[in-house]
Amino acid sequence: MYEKAGSQRRKEWWIMGERIKEHPILGVQEKGTPVTFTFDGKEIEGYEGEPIAAALKAAGLMVHRYTKKEHKPRGIFCAIGRCTDCVMVVDGVPNVRTCITPLKAGMDVRTQYGVSDKPFEEQ
Repeated sequence: MYEKAGSQRRKEWWIMGERIKEHPILGVQEKGTPVTFTFDGKEIEGYEGEPIAAALKAAGLMVHRYTKKEHKPRGIFCAIGRCTDCVMVVDGVPNVRTCITPLKAGMDVRTQYGVSDKPFEEQ
């Protein structure tokens, strides 16, 4: 069963179960081979080539970062790489747009706090 997501103002995309089947920028998403990666040190499973944000959403993980000034949580918003709500620290690199970055086996994905992977109280 497919559920329609999105708005009339942007291209529609489809969700199959909890995974994005057709992405407005990346196109039709074919299920790649199952891979494991880490999210804040915990092992998570996803499919190679799917957006990192899709694998996190499928695992029920919706907070990707916290804003620098007010420490407010953010996650998937536009899902097309235009905003910065889904940015995370990936393999040590901050500000990676996870909604358009393909997942690879062994990636180290971390919640971003401002521009760091360290919680605010440790900065």
